Amino acid sequence: MRWRGWLLFLLGLGAVLAGGLLASLIQTAGGIRVQDLRFKGADGITISALLYVPPGATPRTPAPGVLAVHGYINSRETQDGFAIEFARRGYVVLAIDQTGHGYSGGAATTHGFGGPDGLTYLRSLPFVDPGNIGLEGHSMGGWTVLAAALAYPNDYRAMVLEGSSTGKPFAATGTPRFPRNLAVVESRYDEFSQLMWGVDRARDVSTSPKLIQLFGAAGPATPGKVYGDLAAGAARVLYTPVTTHPGDHISTEAIGDALDWFGKTLRGGTPRPAGDQIWMWKELGTLIAFVGFVILLLGAFDLLLGLPYFANLIRPGAASRERRDGGWWAAFALTVLIPVITFYAFMLMGMLGLPPNPFWPQSITNQIMVWAVLNGAITLAVSRVLRVRPPRFDTRWAPSIAIALAVVAIGYGSLLLADRLFKIDFRFWVVALKLMSGAQFLAFLAYLPAFTGFFLVALRALHANLMVRGDSVVQQYMTGVGAMALGFALLIAVEYVPLFVNGRLLLPIEALNAIVSIQFLPLMAIVGLVSTFAWRRTNSYAPGALICGLFITWYMVAGTATQYHA
Repeated sequence: MRWRGWLLFLLGLGAVLAGGLLASLIQTAGGIRVQDLRFKGADGITISALLYVPPGATPRTPAPGVLAVHGYINSRETQDGFAIEFARRGYVVLAIDQTGHGYSGGAATTHGFGGPDGLTYLRSLPFVDPGNIGLEGHSMGGWTVLAAALAYPNDYRAMVLEGSSTGKPFAATGTPRFPRNLAVVESRYDEFSQLMWGVDRARDVSTSPKLIQLFGAAGPATPGKVYGDLAAGAARVLYTPVTTHPGDHISTEAIGDALDWFGKTLRGGTPRPAGDQIWMWKELGTLIAFVGFVILLLGAFDLLLGLPYFANLIRPGAASRERRDGGWWAAFALTVLIPVITFYAFMLMGMLGLPPNPFWPQSITNQIMVWAVLNGAITLAVSRVLRVRPPRFDTRWAPSIAIALAVVAIGYGSLLLADRLFKIDFRFWVVALKLMSGAQFLAFLAYLPAFTGFFLVALRALHANLMVRGDSVVQQYMTGVGAMALGFALLIAVEYVPLFVNGRLLLPIEALNAIVSIQFLPLMAIVGLVSTFAWRRTNSYAPGALICGLFITWYMVAGTATQYHA
């Protein structure tokens, strides 16, 4: 059925192009130019950035500038909502990759996170008014712009800290006069309120002694009230949008608060109401492109099976279970629950036992790798203890490896095409698939065996033990997706229902990993979808597991931070 492969392939490619075009039209609306930059910092470190230049910014009519910086284990594109809206208001926006993130060199948290170099570069541009600069940073990006402000205290006019704070652990101590003209945007459900402001619940941030001292207030700060003297650079204001820490990126309220503050503190620009925002259409465009990428993988797999070299892989998937009995439900429950029950503990073991090193240079990826390897070991051990003897798969390894490499290469090519045509990656919110740098590709090769091994074990167990004879196509896909992703849906619910009810995560100490787990839900759903698609056509777990190993390893190393840099 070659028509089915072509249909999927063309549908996926069409979605990549249509979504990319929509995203491009939004980020360039009104004549904005978007440039992909690399420049050298003072210490010789390469800094990567996207530069948004509105049409009115020229050497004759220099425009206000904004340095916009993402948070930990994100990248420059995460700031798109802010950058697009700043640029629509006539500001030149430099959205940098922090050091050790994206395509910037160095190690994470070093060299002022790249902030001082970013501010210096922005002020050097001939179409930027160097005396009219705003600094905006989310989470660790706030510490980045604070580092810039500390290094160059007279080179900016105003600052917005989104989900961030002055002071320990990584920033200079704030005072009623430092930083200049400061807006604090602390969302009511921010997961890091204890770390940032010393309050257990973000909704209580106005009572934070640290914030009160920073504002020079006599008591709790009133949201929306401007404290201090704007003309003297000592103004302060608190905004409390209704969202979470990562939700700041997709909140019209949180983005609007930053727009409102720079509208009060920066000169010039194009007046627009804070509520006049279009960035969400770019977010929709890159989501459509990401969905198209997944569909493209499926279509490419189907088409490649039609080639003579891969023809002997074709076998209809044959389920081994007769019915959903107690044994099936026990196996399904273990598959769903064990990975999430062990998630925090194994991530901690990875942090303590496998620090970044020359071979495996990324802290978060190391932690996830430890989680994956140990869960693979548990799967093998449980199968042995329960004496589960799955059917023997007739796996042809050479063509399975070749088809997996070809499918992922085609997918990588679609992202390369989107990058060249539209200057986008595939993303929605914090879920983002990026091209790899040369250093990231070397890391990809180092991490690939562990992640691929995990998927070979996990997906062999899935397709050997959970597929039921007589199930419809929909039931088979629901089984595959549910087994891989349902546990993370439960973990997110267990953490975030308490946050929205009483203002705290169930385990506040795990705030970072709770946010990381959000990405696992769509990623593991994709794994279940792709692996079931491949199994239905080959009656083997191997091709799908190899594709997923390549895809997830690529996703991990390109999208997180590098802590070790020689």
